[in-house]
Amino acid sequence: MWNRKALVQRLDAVNEYEQEPIPQNKLKGWKSFLGTYAGEHTAGTEFVIGPLFVAHGAGAVDLVSGLIIGNILAVLSWAFYTGKIAVKTRVTLYYQLEKIAGHRFTTLYNLVNAGLFCFLAGAMIAVSATAVGIPFDLPMPQLTDVYPNSIGWILTVFAIGAITTVVAMFGFDLVSKFANVAAPWMIMIFIASAIAVLPRLGVTQISEFWPVAKEVIWTGVPLEGQSKFTFWHVMFFAWFCNMAMHIGLADMSILRYAKKWQYGFSSATGVFLGHFVAWLASGILYSLFLLESQNSLTFAPGPIAYSAVGIAGAICVIIAGWTTANPTLYRAGLAIQSINPKWKTWKVTLFVGLVTTIAACFPALVMMLLEFVALYGLILMPLGAVIFIDIYLFEKIGLQSNYAFLSGSKLNWSAALTWGITLVFCLGLNLFGGVEIFFLGLPGWFVAVAVYIIAAKINQKKAVAVNSKLPA
Repeated sequence: MWNRKALVQRLDAVNEYEQEPIPQNKLKGWKSFLGTYAGEHTAGTEFVIGPLFVAHGAGAVDLVSGLIIGNILAVLSWAFYTGKIAVKTRVTLYYQLEKIAGHRFTTLYNLVNAGLFCFLAGAMIAVSATAVGIPFDLPMPQLTDVYPNSIGWILTVFAIGAITTVVAMFGFDLVSKFANVAAPWMIMIFIASAIAVLPRLGVTQISEFWPVAKEVIWTGVPLEGQSKFTFWHVMFFAWFCNMAMHIGLADMSILRYAKKWQYGFSSATGVFLGHFVAWLASGILYSLFLLESQNSLTFAPGPIAYSAVGIAGAICVIIAGWTTANPTLYRAGLAIQSINPKWKTWKVTLFVGLVTTIAACFPALVMMLLEFVALYGLILMPLGAVIFIDIYLFEKIGLQSNYAFLSGSKLNWSAALTWGITLVFCLGLNLFGGVEIFFLGLPGWFVAVAVYIIAAKINQKKAVAVNSKLPA
């Protein structure tokens, strides 16, 4: 019999150490991170991003070379940037940022952060819904769709959202276990399905693969209405598609559990199995779908996988959506909970899950996923630069780290100006310089570093004269 009191007690007992460093006895080994990264990054997004490279006309040579270089840069960013900071501080991004920028600023940042994570998790719930809807013959989203197209679609999304939210409510342990169970099976499905459909594309022996890849799958010709992708688009997207997680430091929330900073290299299981093998595999499935259906508007991962390998493909899409949505909801819950530490994390995650599920009803989240992923990484990037410089450089140049904590300030204007000026710079570069959103992160990071150092020198020089807590 269902026991509500026992369930609430168990949820209340979940301690995610939101406002303190992770205790030594709670640190985790390689296995937790290998599974988490493999599960999260061999997931629902892969059924969308791989086909979008086909739709945007990425050539075979540009795609493979761009993915290899971009993914290597992403792994190095996770290890040497996020991993080192996470293990050094053992706290969440949100708590570390509060010590630097103050509670008022962090509240605004966390709301923006949580909202972006909700939209990403919502896109993954929608991906799962495209597979769940197959037996019910639901009308599937089209490349041009923005709004939900049926009541059945909304009901399906809410069912998937409920399951995803419950898993995230139980904290990192259950999220990690779920990923460890699901990831190996999903990876095998991706690989097996791509290999299984190759004969239908004209590949009957290994030597035929590359010519077919260049002429049939990744032809270099975009679909009507889609922009053209080059090597540079692919490389920078592979590097920066998870900018919020590594350079933006959102994965401090996960890697703070790591025994060593080198566990950041565990991200390689995700990016090379997910952002390489799975992107290529899903691109193969989509090219077959285009070839056989002659329908360039339908863009639903569930039917695409189902048409290629049947029920196993559809089930893989469902699980894949969950394994990305679960840790993303977990991060969103931590972001909101950090606004008021008295709030129970599971209750916050329940609320966040509801918002996410509502967002998932809108197919535009899936259709514009490449641009959205680039945008949310760009928005969160400047504060990753702020934390990096605050931890590793400030003491060396005579500036005080954790300024808001030591001064008692609720708003560190240095951090606020850095965020605002960097984003305005990137917007100007996009609007007036014609630089696409995929390329803005790199120059933006250096602008954030320069602005933060200059603003902090001015701000702290004034503060020393009136605040005895800060060293002269």
